[in-house]
Amino acid sequence: MGLGVGWTLHGDGRTPAPGAVVRPEERLSWPRTAGLGAQHVVAMFGASFVAPVLMGLDPNLAIMMSGIATVIFLLATRGRVPSYLGCSLSFVGVAAAIRAGGGDSAVVTGAVFVVGVALFLAGLAVQRFGARIIHTAMPPIVTGAVVMLIGFNLAPVTASTYWPQDQWTALLTMLFTGFAVVCLRGFWSRIAIFLGLVFGYAISWLFDLLFGKIHSTVGGEAAVDHWRLDLSAVAKADWIGLPSFHGPSFEWSAILIALPVVIALIAENAGHIKAVGEMTGDPLDDKLGTAIAADGAASMLSTAVGGPPNTTYSENIGVMAATRVYSTAAYWAAAGFALLFGLCPKFGAVVAAIPGGVLGGITVILYGMIGLLGAQIWVNGRVDLRNPLNLVPAAAGIIIGVGGVKLQITDSFELGGIALGTIVVIGGYHALRYFAPAHLKPQEPLLDAGTSAYDDGGAAEDKPR
Repeated sequence: MGLGVGWTLHGDGRTPAPGAVVRPEERLSWPRTAGLGAQHVVAMFGASFVAPVLMGLDPNLAIMMSGIATVIFLLATRGRVPSYLGCSLSFVGVAAAIRAGGGDSAVVTGAVFVVGVALFLAGLAVQRFGARIIHTAMPPIVTGAVVMLIGFNLAPVTASTYWPQDQWTALLTMLFTGFAVVCLRGFWSRIAIFLGLVFGYAISWLFDLLFGKIHSTVGGEAAVDHWRLDLSAVAKADWIGLPSFHGPSFEWSAILIALPVVIALIAENAGHIKAVGEMTGDPLDDKLGTAIAADGAASMLSTAVGGPPNTTYSENIGVMAATRVYSTAAYWAAAGFALLFGLCPKFGAVVAAIPGGVLGGITVILYGMIGLLGAQIWVNGRVDLRNPLNLVPAAAGIIIGVGGVKLQITDSFELGGIALGTIVVIGGYHALRYFAPAHLKPQEPLLDAGTSAYDDGGAAEDKPR
């Protein structure tokens, strides 16, 4: 079986005919393919910039490993699934919780490495037994609740860490980003987060010029006088160099916090595989297990060297929907560009200099959207919240996860927040379902509607990872 790297030229290699699509095994001319690859890189920049910064990891390494992860994914799926794998925002809350408990970057990547292992094994299980095993263990009520509590658990991070650094910049950035997400069209809507970052940079620079230094907290520390936009590290950074690598460290408490995210990643992969299959006209159900396993393997490799985990990006699926070019050659080009960016420390220094107020404005929207993806899963799965079997475990788990409720097991071990909330949702649902009367146990719909939807015109509904 081929590796999906032999493409045939589509038409004259220039512009697809009206109504025609460029299939995954086809390509346009190499200059146009490279241009499409650059467009895919820009589309994923916003979230891939923000995620490693919020997780406290090296953005250069994150971009580099996203390119490598994309290559692994394309090879594993034999070129049938055109997708870009970028840094997953689903782990931002996990990283914040682990660091709040005293964990460092090695502990964060160690916990996420285990999630990658779990995702890889889940993919193998789907390959062996079919998608039904996932749907049985994690019906939409469970998956939606876990995604919701993961997203809303992040609210205190914005409120106490980023927003107070510069509330007016945060407010303006939030308003502009919201406008970009809702009102812009086509490609510009795909890079709304990136545009929000650029706007926030400009506002921070302008405020420094007009008002001088600001007196506020920095990263939750005591209030000090500081510049909103500090580019001193950019001038010192080299143009060419390797990112910083480090090995993972494993602690059970951190692993238990991180493991629930595997549920969100499975749901995300299922939604993206379905969406891409519908767009290309090639049913990809047989590739769901492979895609999940490839995502897990790529995340294992990235976290093993100190990078963040990766997942498929809906922004890039949106670019395909807008251009009707599904060629995997464009993703190979995008992966190449990502590798080059990863070798530029000056680029990473620019990313690391994102002002706290800018992150405050963007994360208000991002974190809320992550949480509301859980509600979208409920809607797609037609979950009936009037049914107490659905309502009770979801309600209890979400409050525990969002509120940071803790359960002290021993003097040195406790469960709380995301981990305890997930256990309550999954364990509570299946336990209650076992004892519930028959009329409360309708057949659950399959989790194949995913978390993305596309209209007839080919425009995608963007969402964060």
